[in-house]
Amino acid sequence: MMIEILKSIKKDSLKPLYFLHGDEPFHTEQIIEKIQHLAIPAHEKGFNEFVLFGKDLNVGAVLNYARRFPMMAQKQLIIVKDANQIQGIDQKENQKLLEEYALNPLLSSILVLSFSNVQDERKGWIKAFTKYGQIHNSKKFYENQLPEFLADYCHSKGVKISMKAIQLLIEHIGNDLKRLTSEIDKVVINLKLGEGIDADTIQRFVGISKEYNVFEFQKALIQRDVVRANQINIYFGNNPKDNPIQPILIILYNFFSKVLLIHVSNDKSESSIASLLKVNSFFAKDYLNAARNYSLNKLVSVIHSIKIADLKSKGVEAGEETEGDILQKLTFEILH
Repeated sequence: MMIEILKSIKKDSLKPLYFLHGDEPFHTEQIIEKIQHLAIPAHEKGFNEFVLFGKDLNVGAVLNYARRFPMMAQKQLIIVKDANQIQGIDQKENQKLLEEYALNPLLSSILVLSFSNVQDERKGWIKAFTKYGQIHNSKKFYENQLPEFLADYCHSKGVKISMKAIQLLIEHIGNDLKRLTSEIDKVVINLKLGEGIDADTIQRFVGISKEYNVFEFQKALIQRDVVRANQINIYFGNNPKDNPIQPILIILYNFFSKVLLIHVSNDKSESSIASLLKVNSFFAKDYLNAARNYSLNKLVSVIHSIKIADLKSKGVEAGEETEGDILQKLTFEILH
């Protein structure tokens, strides 16, 4: 859907209305950037391109911008960011005004309303935007969608990236597309001609310790490597600012929760597990290894321990325990 809307935005077929919403700002920003690139020539932008913010506007002001004619040009572009903050936009009479404009827009204007949250597309005033415009809901990617997205993004930059590098990025950053692409951009700038991105490259330029990172910690726990897990655990405890406990706990909880599902699955082939867990097949092997090393009862205990650690990290019955103390105790409970 994301690729489709970007392909549909062409200079000669720009629509007078775009209604953008959702919980993934990266997609929305890409769409806006493409519209900006195509809609108004550089020498006309000063008079005919307006980037506004919802908190500074009411519905009447938005419509006044949309209904004015471009200055010595064919088109004008009005972008309203954080449109959900437009004063009075929740009021029915104002939604009616927006609906009336959407059903009869000024064709020399391109009005882009960008909402920073999810809107209900079933509402009549929003549906009205489909007559002459386009509605797009930018959704967060699932974990299994990230590898393909990152591979495609690197391909668009003219570089190849290994699955190991992708895994390391995802484990370190999560599904924040803006941060993921920003880190890749940083890496690409430092690459030599013809050089690809591997795990060593990520560790070198993204600032992830080659030996002591969440990816290596999880790997040690999967293998029940007591010595290695404790080495990394001690490093985390000595460097809490660079290795805060909350992201580590989220990663561990998500991982072991998925391993739990494997025990109730009849088909334990890599392809079936990848489909069940909604992860890329490259990662299925790690989950299967963990399932072999952790019984169902042990996994239930591990998840309980992670929840207790999470509460303590938020100050619930933590006493004088530091983040390092909490993680050290959790590591012991997972491995023993």
